[in-house]
Amino acid sequence: MSLVVRNLQRAVPLRRARLRENVQAVRRALGVQRFDLGVICVDNRKIQQINRIYRDKNTPTDVLSFAFHENLKAGEIPQPDFPDDYNLGDIFLGVEYIFQHCKENEDYYDILTVTATHGLCHLLGFTHSTEAEWRKMYQKEKQVLEELSRHTGTRLQPLIRDLF
Repeated sequence: MSLVVRNLQRAVPLRRARLRENVQAVRRALGVQRFDLGVICVDNRKIQQINRIYRDKNTPTDVLSFAFHENLKAGEIPQPDFPDDYNLGDIFLGVEYIFQHCKENEDYYDILTVTATHGLCHLLGFTHSTEAEWRKMYQKEKQVLEELSRHTGTRLQPLIRDLF
């Protein structure tokens, strides 16, 4: 199914083709390539607005995920009854925030890929509210990123490696 990558910001340069290619590989690794997915790239102002409205946090952030299928257990693949339900949801990437927080030795597109992977895991029911949930999500992200790294020659690490 389709992957839509939209760039709704002008704060930082963005090559959508590279991000799209990496997100497609992550979808394959997670076994969800037959589901529609939206990835929307926004600036700090927009991600802060969305974060304030939906999470009551008036600050920019790196990623916000809005799942089409609610109440999935961690790692559960949706089992749609209708063709229109083959949708995972939308991931909003705060690309300006991500760019500003990249360390000197980090590749911006690698961090975008890691952040999108984190958001995609949220769409599949993973959370990190407790240490046990964090461990499960961390292991899934690690597995997916290791598989992607084998294909790309990069060394991608999960976003939340030091949460607990």
